[in-house]
Formats: sequence, C-alpha cells, structure tokens
Amino acid sequence: MRELALNVMDVAQNSISAGASLIQLTVEEDSRADRLSITLEDNGCGMTEEQVKSVVDPFYTTRTTRKVGLGVPLFKMEAEMTGGSFAIRSQKGKGTVLTAVFVPSHVDMIPLGDIGGTVHLLITCNPERDFVFRRRRDGAEFALDTRELRQVLGESVPLNAPEVSQWIQGFLEEQTALLEGGN
Repeated sequence: MRELALNVMDVAQNSISAGASLIQLTVEEDSRADRLSITLEDNGCGMTEEQVKSVVDPFYTTRTTRKVGLGVPLFKMEAEMTGGSFAIRSQKGKGTVLTAVFVPSHVDMIPLGDIGGTVHLLITCNPERDFVFRRRRDGAEFALDTRELRQVLGESVPLNAPEVSQWIQGFLEEQTALLEGGN
C-alpha cells in the first residue's frame, strides 16, 4: 500500500466484518522517540489463539470471495520493515487489539497519508457503528467520539447525513492542521 491510512482502512474493515459496534483508532506520533504507533481496538467477535497466529499469513482469510487476506500481513510487514513492531491480541467473544509501531526516519517508512479522510469515510459509510479516533503528536492531541456526536444529534440525525458528514470532515481537517502546526 502507498500510505498507512489505506492499511488502517483495510484492517478496520476486518473489525466491521467481525461485527464490532465500537472501533477505536489511536494514532500517536513521538518525534523525539522517532516513533509512530497505530492501535486499532474493536469489540467484535474476537479470534481464537489459532486464528491470531494465522491472521498474519497472507494465505489465510475468512472471506469466501478470495483466497488471500493481505490487510494484516501488509500492516505487519510495513511496521517491521521500518525496524518497528507489530502485535495482535484477541479474545473470542471480546474483541481484538492490533498495534503497529513504525520508525518514521527509516528509509522504508511510507507516509501516514490522509488518516482523517480514512476516519471520515469509515464513520460515514458505517453510521450504525461507533468510532473513537484519537490523534496525538508530541504531547498535543485531539479526539472524535461518535457516541458524543449521537448524544448531541439525537437519534433522528444519522452520522452520514450530509451536514453531519461535512462537519466531521471539517473537524478532522481543522484539528489535524492544528496538531501538525498549521493554522
């Protein structure tokens, strides 16, 4: 993949397929430590120990439409190619936590990409699910929690309503610019 945001989209789709009603994504950058950490946690159906061992194999997939599953193996490979690490924990009936750690200064590091756009797309294409997105960079941070949006909007306004979608997109762009030192 050409950017990590696309890896995140693919792995988040696994959470959706696993029946998760809550998906939490944390992106944390630490310039001093030369570290970028991406954690995706869900409350989906979870996996057995055997499935956790198999999920990093590109020739293992639970999908019936194709014989390979590249999302998790590619994410793992991207992290490890930079000298980083990859971990996955899962419990059947409880959910899964996946963490990829990257070394941004490494020559094999691919760009993070439009992570805000990925989050926006995940929310608006899956309005029945809840997402918590946290972005931290060198001590500064922001968060977007769709459960809070639902409280403000009430049940009659869906998260994919055009004006809500536009607000989410604007919020993510504004907060990202502030976090990255823009105006």
